[in-house]
Amino acid sequence: MAASAMEDVASGKDAIAEGLLDLLKPSVQQLDLHVHSMRESQVELREHIDNLASELGRINEHQKVALDLDPYVKKLLNARRRVVLVNNILQNAQERLRRLNHNVAKETARRKTMLEASGAFITRSSSKP
Repeated sequence: MAASAMEDVASGKDAIAEGLLDLLKPSVQQLDLHVHSMRESQVELREHIDNLASELGRINEHQKVALDLDPYVKKLLNARRRVVLVNNILQNAQERLRRLNHNVAKETARRKTMLEASGAFITRSSSKP
């Protein structure tokens, strides 16, 4: 009787855990996709900033009238540095998210195995006279 009550509590907790995992998994996957697309756009933005900075440098070299474009180039390079920083932060967040997703899947598999094993044990022990 006590074993049956313990099994009910354990299966209730596992059902809640499964429900939470099923609820959170799509959100985690969607967040991972958004982070990935954000990282791609950050790389593209960094490339555009590099191209613009080099283009401004070339324009500055070919100008007959001395235009001081150095402050603008410095601003662009500063913006590029910030883009790289944000990209690194996003990359770290995506890696943590990937590890979390992996750990959740591993824990789900472990719990499922435990639940199946305990169900098989209870079935065998209840069939004994």
